[in-house]
Amino acid sequence: MPDDFIQTATRRLKGLLLRSWRRDLTIVPVVRLSGAIGMNSPLRQSLTLAATARTLERAFAVKRAPAVALVINSPGGSPVQSHLIFKRIRALAEEKNKHVFAFVEDVAASGGYMLACAADEIYADPSSIVGSIGVVSAGFGFPDLLSRIGVERRVHTAGTRKAMLDPFQPERAEDVERLLAIQKEVHGTFADLVRGRRGATLTAPEDELFTGEFWVGPQALSLGLIDGIGDLRGTLRARYGEGVLTPLISPPGNWFTRRTGGVESALGGLGRDGLGAQFGAGIAQGLSDVAEERTLWARYGL
Repeated sequence: MPDDFIQTATRRLKGLLLRSWRRDLTIVPVVRLSGAIGMNSPLRQSLTLAATARTLERAFAVKRAPAVALVINSPGGSPVQSHLIFKRIRALAEEKNKHVFAFVEDVAASGGYMLACAADEIYADPSSIVGSIGVVSAGFGFPDLLSRIGVERRVHTAGTRKAMLDPFQPERAEDVERLLAIQKEVHGTFADLVRGRRGATLTAPEDELFTGEFWVGPQALSLGLIDGIGDLRGTLRARYGEGVLTPLISPPGNWFTRRTGGVESALGGLGRDGLGAQFGAGIAQGLSDVAEERTLWARYGL
């Protein structure tokens, strides 16, 4: 059989194969980490370790992949869930010996920036919001409202601080002092994490970096908070070639569960008598969580 015929047939067969099967192309799995962190409700699922763990494990399990890319768009949220996701990413990266890229979309702030710090390289758009390395606690006080509308509030505790910072009681200096001490500890953990992951690249003094301030992409680059201005497609093509494959790793589960954010499991097992009450409570909680998440995004003008 002539050599030119064999070569032609080989080229045609290779063209018919799915690109993902080709051994000469680099694969970099992509995981999207989008939304507020740790604000789950029966009708809404946010970023938590439980919600992201299997997706991360699937991405890092791709043997041929030299790296995993994280696409981050988060205004922050729970410091605990942020830290748990961060630690899981670092553990998988070390276990599977893979490089990690982070690409910031609109915002990687507070806990969102903590997630970005799990990457070995961080890239952002020129208009991305980056930073907010701080801790915040916000609420409202209504100490005189109940008396004005003729309602008596009754609070009984075992423990002198159990009703600390009750919004319907006057704020006490010792309670605020206690809250600030807790925030200082959490802030210190956050700052240590940033130092550990970005210490070699940080160029600004800590009294500027760790104030809770946030910056746009070029400013964050000059401060050493990110490694470059760029997007996923352009950066990975420059690193691995024009044919690099970037498959999006979707969360496991069926379509209905993903679209409803867990409502299927939230309703499962409820009897007929409890369904209406539980569902109504879930809607109320969901609306409250949506409002709280909306406030987080609004802080960054989004």
